[in-house]
Amino acid sequence: MPLHKYPPKLWEALKLKQGIYARLPKYYLKSLEQKEPTPVHWRPLGVQYRANPKTGLKERVQDVPIPIYYPPQSQDGLWGGEGWITGYRYANNDKMSNRLKKTWKPQLLKRELYSEILDHKFSITVTPRTLELIDAAFGFDFYVLKTPKEDLNSKLGMDLKRAMLLRLARRDKELYPNDPVKRDTIYSKYKQFEIPEEEAEWVGLTLEEAVEKQRLLEHKEPEPQFKVLVEELVQELQMKKLSEPHVTEKK
Repeated sequence: MPLHKYPPKLWEALKLKQGIYARLPKYYLKSLEQKEPTPVHWRPLGVQYRANPKTGLKERVQDVPIPIYYPPQSQDGLWGGEGWITGYRYANNDKMSNRLKKTWKPQLLKRELYSEILDHKFSITVTPRTLELIDAAFGFDFYVLKTPKEDLNSKLGMDLKRAMLLRLARRDKELYPNDPVKRDTIYSKYKQFEIPEEEAEWVGLTLEEAVEKQRLLEHKEPEPQFKVLVEELVQELQMKKLSEPHVTEKK
């Protein structure tokens, strides 16, 4: 006999269909869908079988992704999808010796990156791959806006994306206040990424942050009871006055 009505693997999906979770915006719930990130530490062959280059015989391909661990500090930087890989190595590079456990970590660099949309320099921990991706995207802002959530894999990156999208949606005049021509040029340059403001406000929020935001939107200040009673009394007196006969005196 099962211990639970639904398997534990379905609990997260079922939680989103009831209570305050179900009242979250649809575009935010859609962003919670799990998607496979672009492979970084391995290259999928995309086939199940291939010919052995030596024997020419058909053999099965072990196309298994490498498990990657993303430490908490990766959320405070832009690692370009890289993480920690745990494996084994031979002592003294000798296959006849014992295997030793080892963790491979990406090279981390501290760099200042400038955002045209936010007009601000950010000191961010990045990897060499991140710098290559920024160059390939033709700029820091393009990289943040173009990269999907699963490939960015960074809370800092999603917070930056939300701030950029909000500024684009609001057409904030605080950007280059003394140079309206440059401001319009920047907004035109990134116009393809514009989305409605009410949608941009939810970009990159964690589930806990989204629930708190929804709770605040639904929260209403309690109305004092004496105000309700006073309004009811005034209505009753008005109705009573209207129901009484009106006597007019003849001159």
